[in-house]
This record gives sequence, structure tokens and C-alpha cells, in this order.
Amino acid sequence: MKTLEAIVFKLHEKLIFKLFTWGTRILLSLAFIPSGLKKLLGQRFTLLGTDDPVGFFFEALYQTGWYWNFLGFMQLLVALLLLIPRTAFLGAVIYLPIVINIFVIVTAMGFQGTPIVAGLMLLANIYLLIWDYAKTEELIAIIFRKEKQIE
Repeated sequence: MKTLEAIVFKLHEKLIFKLFTWGTRILLSLAFIPSGLKKLLGQRFTLLGTDDPVGFFFEALYQTGWYWNFLGFMQLLVALLLLIPRTAFLGAVIYLPIVINIFVIVTAMGFQGTPIVAGLMLLANIYLLIWDYAKTEELIAIIFRKEKQIE
């Protein structure tokens, strides 16, 4: 993995990749702001009726009440975290399970076109985690570290 670390280090030196990384953070943030705001404010996400599987799915989520608001809050929180340099890595870490969940849902339910968008969002999020390779590597090491046996 030291090769990947060296590549990422070289990318950090190039202005084009710094700009690309900021653009990626901004786009991922913008992707969550409208839907997160609607959910946080308790508004429905779609006008599709419950006779449509997609409409039925979103109506079921909407009917959960505060969980719907929680989803919106988390989307807005992650969008904000991505835009603040000190918290961008934390935002990318929290974004990952959210975007994986979205990708799996839209793929499993056969949304048209949305799996491509969600897949690109997932790839962009993975890029951000690679951009912060040292932090990602440290987090993975902490998660998978074995506890020492006390004898």
C-alpha cells in the first residue's frame, strides 16, 4: 500500500487535483442539500403515488415520522462537514454508509438512471477517502486492530 500512499502524496502537490477534490466535495454536498432539507422540514420527497413502487417506498419512509427528519438532518450535516476543511474527512466517512445505502436501494428497486448517479456519488466518495489516505488507513487500522490478550 505504500505505492498508493506515494501516489496520493504526489497528487496533493498538484493544483488540478486540489481543485478536483474541492469540486467533488462541493458537488457531493450539493447532492444532499435539497433532499436533506425536504426531509428535515418534514416534506415528501416525491409526487409519485403509492401505486408506483418508488412512490410507495418514499411514502413508507415519510410515514416513519422522526426517522424521515433524522435522514434529512444527517444528509445536511454531512453536506456541511464536507465543506469545512477540518471536518471534510469525517464528512466523507459518514457519507459512505449513506451513499452505499442509497445506491443499494435505487439499484434493488430498479430506479431508472438513479443507480448511475448514486454509483458516481459512491465513486466520488471513495475518491475523497483515498485523497485522505493516511487518515483512512489509520481509521481502518483502529477498526481492525486486535486487542491484546491480558494473561
